[in-house]
Amino acid sequence: MSIRQYLPHGPLGFGTAPLGNMFRDIPEDEALATVEAAWDAGTRYFDTAPLYGAGLSEIRLGKALAKHKREDYVLSTKVGRVILDEIDPDQKLGQAGQLFAAGLPNKVVNDYSEKGTMLSIEGSLKRLGVDHIDFVWVHDVAQDFYRDEWLAMFESARKGAFVALDRLRDEGVIKGWGLGVNKTEPVEILLGLDAPRPDATLLAGRYTLLDHAHALQRLMPAAAARGVDIVVGGPYSSGILAGGKHFEYAEASPEIVARVEKIKATAARFDVPIKAAALQFSLANPAVAAVIPGASKPERIREDHAALNTAIPADFWVHMREQGLVSPDAPLPIDR
Repeated sequence: MSIRQYLPHGPLGFGTAPLGNMFRDIPEDEALATVEAAWDAGTRYFDTAPLYGAGLSEIRLGKALAKHKREDYVLSTKVGRVILDEIDPDQKLGQAGQLFAAGLPNKVVNDYSEKGTMLSIEGSLKRLGVDHIDFVWVHDVAQDFYRDEWLAMFESARKGAFVALDRLRDEGVIKGWGLGVNKTEPVEILLGLDAPRPDATLLAGRYTLLDHAHALQRLMPAAAARGVDIVVGGPYSSGILAGGKHFEYAEASPEIVARVEKIKATAARFDVPIKAAALQFSLANPAVAAVIPGASKPERIREDHAALNTAIPADFWVHMREQGLVSPDAPLPIDR
């Protein structure tokens, strides 16, 4: 089912990777206060994953949401990694090993099989303390995590996780499923399959104000044509569009920094908060159903909601297009 129909409170969700101690060791009270700030601001869609701090994000999110009725919010998590009870301080998780260095020390096992998918969901339900999950994304079956083996991992997921999730959706256990990736190619392959059929997909970092041209070539038109919703993760491009130094979860290159400075200069000229431009750009594409920026402080949540509701002059978007700072094919808020 379309995720869009389950978001009556609006398209702005909360991506909770930071709650897994992404980049830094976040105090427990700060993490819980951030979730509560999201709720108070009107957020009702929360996304998490077992990989985020080896279960820490799910535990913290579940604890924060326990005071609210389960039917009052939409929840998505991911499969493909199973968190074990045993400790493995030397585990290697690709780039995630550095991202969540301050997470829990539990061993994480990659498993995209049907059995592994069911075990992953069972573990997520326990950590979150809920009786059901709404949407499930198959996590990271892409080049950035598996390099030359990514197609083999995708095939494993096709025969395992996709089948299991399709069945759970048809049985009404979950509302829908798709991929949760940072690359466009896996989604393009998924959209080309006759069966099983995804309902939506979480695409992180690939449809942002800073990086969107490649996704516009095939993925976004195909998703719109197939009626598969796109949830945009990482709308601030790992933080560099929100005052940070990271792009693609690493320190940004001089070329990226230079492009961001041009965007910032244009935003300053028209007195437009760059967060507002970033969120509203992603949501202007008709294929996009929601955007889920991450946050680890309550004030960041409030900034996100203010950004979504900021009025941006049409001249800003015209200038951005004229200066080549957005693709000429990119739908803009003024095109609606």
